[in-house]
Amino acid sequence: MLQSLHIENVAVIRRVDIDFEDGLCVLTGETGAGKSLLIDSVSCLSGGRVSRDLIRAGEDRALISAVFSPPEGEIAEALSELGIELPPGDCLMLQRTVTRDGRSNARINGRAVTQSILREAGALLINIHGQSDNQKLMQASAHRALLDDYAQDGDELEQYRGVYGEWKAVRDEMASLRSDVAERIRLREMLEFQIKDIDSAKLRPGEEEKLTERRDKLLHLEKINRQVGLACRALCDGEKATVTALCDRAEAALSSIAEIIPECDGLMERIASLRAEAEDIADLVREFGDEDVGDPTAELDKLEGRLDIISRLGRKYGEGVEAILSFRDEAAARLAVIDTADERIEELEQEEEELRKRLAGRAHELTAIRKTAARALSEAVQEALMFLDMPKVRFEVAVKPAAEFGAYGCDEVEFLLSANPGEPVGPMVRIASGGELSRIMLAIRSVLNQRYGVPTAIYDEVDTGISGRTARKVGIKLATIARGTRNVLGERAVGTQVICVTHSAQIASLADAHYVIEKKETAEAGGTRVETTVRPIDETDRVEEIARILGGLDITDAQRAAARELIAEKDRL
Repeated sequence: MLQSLHIENVAVIRRVDIDFEDGLCVLTGETGAGKSLLIDSVSCLSGGRVSRDLIRAGEDRALISAVFSPPEGEIAEALSELGIELPPGDCLMLQRTVTRDGRSNARINGRAVTQSILREAGALLINIHGQSDNQKLMQASAHRALLDDYAQDGDELEQYRGVYGEWKAVRDEMASLRSDVAERIRLREMLEFQIKDIDSAKLRPGEEEKLTERRDKLLHLEKINRQVGLACRALCDGEKATVTALCDRAEAALSSIAEIIPECDGLMERIASLRAEAEDIADLVREFGDEDVGDPTAELDKLEGRLDIISRLGRKYGEGVEAILSFRDEAAARLAVIDTADERIEELEQEEEELRKRLAGRAHELTAIRKTAARALSEAVQEALMFLDMPKVRFEVAVKPAAEFGAYGCDEVEFLLSANPGEPVGPMVRIASGGELSRIMLAIRSVLNQRYGVPTAIYDEVDTGISGRTARKVGIKLATIARGTRNVLGERAVGTQVICVTHSAQIASLADAHYVIEKKETAEAGGTRVETTVRPIDETDRVEEIARILGGLDITDAQRAAARELIAEKDRL
């Protein structure tokens, strides 16, 4: 269960700490006091989307954290699969920080986690039921998901969706191959032209670089020959002070004193090596020039023409010879697909037929599970509705065959309702009123909690559209969910902690713990500022708060007496 909640710098909340109790916890307060901010904060903590506008004006960040009682059983196992390991008996803490620049970080027990991990962990610990749930009931597409939640058919649905993905991919490929014949002919002609256009050039990998290098040499051939001649004359071809001549002179000079200075022999050998190196360099430099190219203009024209062909193809098929040849290979592969389309279609038809049979088998299993669950859900919700002052309402879950396989099976699921005796059931989305939707959703959620419960369920203004006796029945239902039920041995089963935001005295008076949300002005630099606070209240304050909800401008003794009676009645239920 949720043990404590800490909120900092969320809209008008500067700092709030709430310690929650087991059982039914209610939060009440004047309209606009900030009750919805608590729900938004818990939603944020459960991985919900959050806007930086949520941050209190003048602050750089908002912080929300919650401590949950030590997880056990399936919840502990599921958390372990998410990589969240806890020593036995340790509490679990979720934390989320949102900064003014829009960044958000999440932590579980101090360790940084992704938003998706936070969302999955939050879903294991808390269910939030608000007005949006009632709106979902008005969408037939949501009915299938609610039934699947009750049926707990996740494994079967996952297997079905795996086969469905393969089947759809085969169908999509067949549809593509069976596209308009004229389009296939046009595409074939275009691919053939592109392949012929590229093949006619007879391109070779690396050809463009070699052509460019040769063209640049021919364009500068005169300069190359001139500089080559200068270099060779400086090295060994000149008449006077060439490198080789200077080496000869130095070697002769050292030779004349070699008998006097023995070290000269080694130096003479090095000079000989230097002379040989200079002659070697000269031989290499000569190869750069003196090239007999005949008419360089003719060769240049030929090179430029070849490069123009490559450039033209590059503008159409990709820059560079490699890109052009790659485009050609892809075009050839596409052409091969077109040429073998009929054969491929036959193969795909056989594959599609086999996958369809497998898919039909999976869909049949899903349908059988859903129909069984639909009957049980219909009965359980019907029973809950009778308790919620809707004894004459008939509720049914219809599972009908769909026209074609879909992503979630071959079923159409719809909730049906008859609001009056003798009237046939019809689509709930066209029959139910706002108050009825609130009670129907509460009935469904109570059944789902009994089926696979989550430790904490939060209900935001579940009393919308109801009052009086009906509101009291809703409160009793919430208290029943919170306190659990008794088995045949009289032992109480573990209930779901229920946190309820309400404007109803009939619901609030049934609470095991009652909290009041208030706005107050606080002094700050430059003036005063509004701030939301949350405080638990004792029995005396509860009488005043419930009397306030019951009555008019001023609280009367009669309203206080009525409040005491409502609170006392809780112990008799």
